[in-house]
Amino acid sequence: MSFDVRLLHVGDGDVPGPEVYWMSDWDQWYRLAFQAFLIQGDGINALVSTGPAEDLTPMNDQWASFLGERAAMRREPGQWLPDQLRTLAVDPADITHVILTPLQLYTTSNVGHFPNAEICLAERGWLHFHRTKRHPHDNRWSSIPPDVLTYLTHDAWDRVRLLADEDQIVPGLRTWWAGSHHRASIVVEADTTEGLVTITDAYFTQRNLDERHPIGICENIYEALAVFDRVSRVADHTLTLYDADQLTRYPSRVIGGRGGGTASG
Repeated sequence: MSFDVRLLHVGDGDVPGPEVYWMSDWDQWYRLAFQAFLIQGDGINALVSTGPAEDLTPMNDQWASFLGERAAMRREPGQWLPDQLRTLAVDPADITHVILTPLQLYTTSNVGHFPNAEICLAERGWLHFHRTKRHPHDNRWSSIPPDVLTYLTHDAWDRVRLLADEDQIVPGLRTWWAGSHHRASIVVEADTTEGLVTITDAYFTQRNLDERHPIGICENIYEALAVFDRVSRVADHTLTLYDADQLTRYPSRVIGGRGGGTASG
């Protein structure tokens, strides 16, 4: 099965250089262009990430508490993910799969807007979330907000799918556990007419991949290096949830037959 992959820009934030490039770029700040991805084909409407909540205040308050006000997410009118889908004539009820990587407020907050989707997340990440009391990187309520957690474990529990380290969502759409950034981080692989697309949060930018330079907010550098090696070996298009350059590299914002989104340059 072959898919189209659409990039959906859901907001922007600035972060200090050492968060993006391990032990480097101390005097720099970098823009992260937060993205979700709509993967479509043969009756499948799959989302990678559900984007940040309609009200950004709780998440931005958390971010400002340790990175300062400059790190707050900025969002233009119409960028909230459910609004973008409606603009594309995709009703949230028509989403067949939601794939969460990592478990953070900017990916999990809108899960409840997709009442018919199978909700896919790494089993390792789910177990880590429930077992961990104290962690310097994975704060419980910056991962899954309380209302979404209640939804996942009650109303939506029959639709929650815990992914194995190597898994298949449907033919042509696969996942594998990445680690590196968070215990819930995975790589999503989608077959398209323009080659294999990988989507991940395990690294942030093409420079991370090209230079084999792990992100600074990395939980395991060995896992990061393994992701670099595997993605470089298998992928024709290497996407992340954050790389601002993707928005110009793919001017149509679509990779696949319907979109003609071959990278420019």
